[in-house]
Amino acid sequence: MAKKDDTVKKDEVFAAKTPPPDMPDDVGAIDRLPVVIHAQYIRDLSFENPNAPMPLKKAEGEPNISIEFGMDARKVEVDGFSNSYEVVLNVTAKATKGEMVTFIVEIEYGMMVTVDDVPEEKIHPLLLIEMPNYMFPYVRQIVSDVTQKAGYMPLLLAPVNFKALYRKRFGGPSVQQHERGANKAKETENA
Repeated sequence: MAKKDDTVKKDEVFAAKTPPPDMPDDVGAIDRLPVVIHAQYIRDLSFENPNAPMPLKKAEGEPNISIEFGMDARKVEVDGFSNSYEVVLNVTAKATKGEMVTFIVEIEYGMMVTVDDVPEEKIHPLLLIEMPNYMFPYVRQIVSDVTQKAGYMPLLLAPVNFKALYRKRFGGPSVQQHERGANKAKETENA
């Protein structure tokens, strides 16, 4: 029995015969997103290990870890660009065992962006919801690396709902209100 050759040949090109159904007819009309990311950087990074080496000894129990998030944006001047902003994601993680502080890690992670063709009322949520979503994986990796290099297990930050944090800080419908509205809409559809 002949064996079918499933290997890909070096010069073989893969191309879709037809475009996906959600692809616009004029693909050239989609030239770019309304946000340009100019730079990402650590503004400030601090790791405190105030009771070392005591917390590094094998001890009973897991540390209690509290994590706080903050987002901030301010308009900045960037040569050749208008409507530019610096967006900063702040994360503070504090680990304790009983009364003893195990470690504290604080990071301010910044991003320089320019926003174009976005209605004025949508710029604020764009900067403080979407941009932190872009920055979070980098911040998560830095926090993990720093805690591990300090001698602890890597601290892996859980995914964050920046939209809920935004609503909590600046107002707007809560996540529960949206869920209730969605459920009500489903009930209306089913009726």
